[in-house]
Amino acid sequence: MLVEEFLEQSARRFPGKTALVCDGRRLSYRAVDDLSTSLSRALAARGVKRADRVAVYMENSAEAVISVFAALKADAVFMVVNPTTKAGKLAYILNDAEATILLTHSSKLSVVRETLTQVPSLRAVYVAGGVSAQDTPAPVPLLPLEEALQFPVLDAQFPARRCIDVDLAALIYTSGSTGKPKGVMLTHLNIVSAATSITTYLENTSDDIILNVLPLSFDYGLYQVLMAFKMGATVILERSFTYPYKVIDLISKERVTGLPIVPTISAILLQMDLGKFDLSSLRYITNTAAALPTDHILKLRRLFPHVRIFSMYGLTECKRVSYLPPDQLDRRPTSVGKAMPNVEVYIVDEQGRRLGPGEVGELVVRGSNVMKGYWKLPEESERVLKPGPLPGERVLYSGDLFRMDEEGFLYFVGRRDDIIKTRGERVSPKEVEDVLYRLDGVVEAAVVGVPDEVLGKAIKAVISLRKGVQLTVQDVLAHCKANLEDFMVPKYVEIRDSLPKTSSGKISKLELAQL
Repeated sequence: MLVEEFLEQSARRFPGKTALVCDGRRLSYRAVDDLSTSLSRALAARGVKRADRVAVYMENSAEAVISVFAALKADAVFMVVNPTTKAGKLAYILNDAEATILLTHSSKLSVVRETLTQVPSLRAVYVAGGVSAQDTPAPVPLLPLEEALQFPVLDAQFPARRCIDVDLAALIYTSGSTGKPKGVMLTHLNIVSAATSITTYLENTSDDIILNVLPLSFDYGLYQVLMAFKMGATVILERSFTYPYKVIDLISKERVTGLPIVPTISAILLQMDLGKFDLSSLRYITNTAAALPTDHILKLRRLFPHVRIFSMYGLTECKRVSYLPPDQLDRRPTSVGKAMPNVEVYIVDEQGRRLGPGEVGELVVRGSNVMKGYWKLPEESERVLKPGPLPGERVLYSGDLFRMDEEGFLYFVGRRDDIIKTRGERVSPKEVEDVLYRLDGVVEAAVVGVPDEVLGKAIKAVISLRKGVQLTVQDVLAHCKANLEDFMVPKYVEIRDSLPKTSSGKISKLELAQL
């Protein structure tokens, strides 16, 4: 199966059903399918061929979704670039991928123009929102996307589709160890396998209505669309959680059944007065990206007693790894669950030997969801894709430290690179963060290591507080001393109004460690 068939099959089954709600527009499956087919023909007419890379540089929008499926229908590889990306990084990504087409919005043209002379592979830029006369002189053609969406569909003029499921479907750029983004290569098989596994344990159906506020450049946000289209469900696409009461009102008005969140969203939800909203339609809440603090899980359970809450773990290189069945939340609130369907996991030491229950080591992931590698980075790929149990097989070494209990449930310890070595001891930031979240009034918490001449690394805790709460540094330290071993107690505590975030909504520990 190919990824674009998610849309095509749903368009055949539910042609008049609402597929996408965005910016006040409601598009049926037939409409999304027809528009993406027209755009795919326009791309082909511009010379886009099998395996060419097509970049989508837009805010969450109907045009962004249509562009992704158009690229796939043209046998190309899609790349969704974060819409906040600046010119220098955008040029790097486009050059690295040797992108042939860029689809963007008129609001992004000032940034795009700075890159055009630096990307020789680009043949054309399609612009949503109109191209004015002063926009036309450019090193590559600037074309109105609206016209391409009406391109005539004449099948006889175009060759039959040739991609198979081991061909690349997407490049997802993620932060690299060198500071430069690296492209995660995902095949059709990778994406179909991951989407099938996730929709299986979430028990998604065509009746689901999923509200997504996460950027499509973030795989967690992208998959909300892909999975909804696979099932013939409806996805409501918002650009952010900046106006939380507006989003909650949408849950009530649109009778939303599924809400994907990250910890920063849960922190906001837990401070809101939700009593006036009818949220009875909500069936499940999912969390991934970063581990949901145990305190947040327990509070969300009380706030949404009728909702199934899925604590999950994954990484871009394989999309998703594990999920905790909601009926296990009370027994194992600190676990991220077992391997999802059609995935196998195990834990190894630094020599690659499998470890037993309770032992801490690196998590290894085996399954058809595991990426092909990093784009044009063979050494980086070899570092994380290593020989598996079968001859010739490659499995993913996650770089994350876990322990597993005797029943196979996983417990996240920390990123291998995040572990803080202080006073000769190894400290998991998450363990300290969990204690900080138990202090009443703490909304967000992050723990990082900072250089220290005596300790090697000193522990620094940065927190933000619920509005109206008064806590001092001494209060925080006293709480830590009462709940942590001496070597785990932060040397530094900083209280801020808010913590810096990455584009995907995670707390930016890199930024905190540099300050």
